[in-house]
Amino acid sequence: MDANTYIPQHFIDDVKTYLPAHLKLGDFLNACRRPLRKSVRVNTLKMSVEDFQQYALDRGWTLSPIPWCSEGFWLERSEHEEQALALGNTDLHLSGAMYVQEASSMLPPIALKDALTDATHVLDMASAPGSKTSQLAALMNNHGVLVANELSSSRLKVLSATLKRMGVGNCALSHFDGAIFGDYMYECFDSILLDAPCSGEGTVRKDADALKNWSIESNIDIAKVQKNLIKSAFYALKPGGTLVYSTCTLTPLENQQVCEYLLTEFAEHLEIQPLDNLFAGAERATTSEGYLHVWPQTFDSEGFFIAKFKKRASCDNPNQKIKKGAFPFQPFDKKSSQAFYTELKKQFDLTSLSGSLMQRDKELWLFPEQFAAIENKIKYARLGIHLGMIHKNGVRLNHEFATVFGGQCKANVIALSNEQANDYFQGKDIRLSEPSNALGEVILTLCGCPIGLGKWQKNKIKNSLPRDLVQNTQLINW
Repeated sequence: MDANTYIPQHFIDDVKTYLPAHLKLGDFLNACRRPLRKSVRVNTLKMSVEDFQQYALDRGWTLSPIPWCSEGFWLERSEHEEQALALGNTDLHLSGAMYVQEASSMLPPIALKDALTDATHVLDMASAPGSKTSQLAALMNNHGVLVANELSSSRLKVLSATLKRMGVGNCALSHFDGAIFGDYMYECFDSILLDAPCSGEGTVRKDADALKNWSIESNIDIAKVQKNLIKSAFYALKPGGTLVYSTCTLTPLENQQVCEYLLTEFAEHLEIQPLDNLFAGAERATTSEGYLHVWPQTFDSEGFFIAKFKKRASCDNPNQKIKKGAFPFQPFDKKSSQAFYTELKKQFDLTSLSGSLMQRDKELWLFPEQFAAIENKIKYARLGIHLGMIHKNGVRLNHEFATVFGGQCKANVIALSNEQANDYFQGKDIRLSEPSNALGEVILTLCGCPIGLGKWQKNKIKNSLPRDLVQNTQLINW
């Protein structure tokens, strides 16, 4: 129990007004003061669930399946390991094989899962730090286009780094207030996730001070923002498309009432998709409307709210806008493209890349499939994968070429030991036990997952890890 968890009386008084009849206030308060169980999600872009389970078994970790996510597990480690090495510094995390993610946080993408099967254009309207974005990319198996938006500049950098580590290759990043999408990208998306900014009442088990500045006035102000965002999401959604709205808060002001606003505004154009059958036991958290309202004590997790809607028909938006300015990319010319693929075949026995090769000045990029339909709707902060820099003798590859496509390479691939990987992530060159005659670039792997690029240099591999990804903490071993 965490006696330091701050739960103000005026918050408790408010909770009493909407706590479901089948739940007890005492159970809620006790749950808020219990530490969260650690949970992780396997990144199937890099590792299978079966291989992850074997790795965990070899390390003596105890896994318990999360009922709503087949890739998610509650994870227990020995007290010694827990104190000696943070889960985020383990080899499985550094390799991108897993993401440390709260169990309830996995619910919104799962609610959208069935709608992703045939989706070619998907929007994650408030993306950072990237847990749900990378989950969506994995559910899409890196196909189609995933637009990930984030308003905060600093959080956008974190998001970008996360997506590189996780091997996400179908993403375009944008940096806007999400309220612009309905106007500039009217009916562009098959599926949309709006994990809205909120008061965070459900996160008190993770943050003992989450309720320190809580007030109903703040709830009301945040709800105004949420209503603008959900209206924008509705306009950006194609007819027949699916919208999932979620928050990590509990109050109906930011949950049911925001959904009611949407239903009132567009009553004839959308319908609720009930979530009571989303997973075994979902009915325990399902509201009368068909939403999921997860309380901390329901599944011993964070508090969360998830609602799912289908857009039945088009609805005109009188405020549509068109982006000004020319698109700064052009297709990579055919001759240069052929030379580039010839070099990939020679060095890595890699024959093709899924997407379109595009050039901006001396930069070579790979755009996701079907990106042309939305390429000039807004200005993007990043588009697809920055493959490398163009020189007169070819292309010098970038780090994210390796993290996304390294698993498809069949030549010039080396598995690093824990000691070598530790040196790599700390920015050091990798020493070889025996000299090598290999030349050019090499894909580096850890736990069977590609983690970056190096360059053969006889007795060592020169480190190519970008400086902003270099770490100086204890990693992998303790």
